[in-house]
Amino acid sequence: MQYTITTTNQQGDRKYNQDRVTVLETDNCILLVLADGIGGKKGGDLAAQTLVDTVTNIFETSSTPIEDPKRYLTNILRVAHNAVTTMGKNHQPIIEPGTTAVLCLIQQDNAYWAHVGDSRFYLFREGLSLYRTKDHSYVEELYQRGKISLDKRQGHPMRGYITQCIGHMQVMPTIDVSDEVALLKGDILLLCTDGLWEPLDDAVIGEILSGMELERALSKLTEQALQASSPHADNTSAIAIRINSLTQGMHPKKEEQEKQHEAKEKVHELDLAIRNIEDVLEEYKHEID
Repeated sequence: MQYTITTTNQQGDRKYNQDRVTVLETDNCILLVLADGIGGKKGGDLAAQTLVDTVTNIFETSSTPIEDPKRYLTNILRVAHNAVTTMGKNHQPIIEPGTTAVLCLIQQDNAYWAHVGDSRFYLFREGLSLYRTKDHSYVEELYQRGKISLDKRQGHPMRGYITQCIGHMQVMPTIDVSDEVALLKGDILLLCTDGLWEPLDDAVIGEILSGMELERALSKLTEQALQASSPHADNTSAIAIRINSLTQGMHPKKEEQEKQHEAKEKVHELDLAIRNIEDVLEEYKHEID
């Protein structure tokens, strides 16, 4: 698989940056990780960092490709939840930090994603939002039940109140995990915090991402989100990946390694052929003479 990845992580107008992003890669697997520490609670930055560190440690010791992606993503977030709550208990003084989480696993030309909280995953195809996670938030629940309109949702005074998170409470959060989704050339996958998606319309996000080079597009989206929210702009972070081609799930570095290996094999075969010819010539040398 040939792909392009870019990330952004901006503090905005907040005193601290509690967002965290990371990209983890092997020869046949990619794991994208995004977290937004809960504001108003001490240690939001610690919770987000603990989640990223926990996911990283597990992934780096995992055999890839992942055998059961849906179970893997669920379990990895459960472990992260326990790690965050334990970190809070061991902190002096004791704190109850929390964070949102979005994970996206890409392997064998397929994508799987999981989330907790109101950070989002999008899959854009030809500029249109084909998939989008549903926020674990009070306002999203009101909207889904038909209690408020889309316009009211966007300006609701409790729009920042989330109903699920990693950490903060002992009870295990609700973890939403997608089914397997086959990727196509040109697909763009986006993980982002509410600092990016809240000030912008989904259609605008898709249009900009599909209309220019990926790094420039994400930079433009970030700038627009910060400007629209100024002077109260939230931390604004995102990871975007564009699928440039599908080639048996091959990582770019791995593909180059395979080409080098094939070249060495051809040289080896040629050496063997030459050696066989030399042996034959030696065997029938007296007849040739």
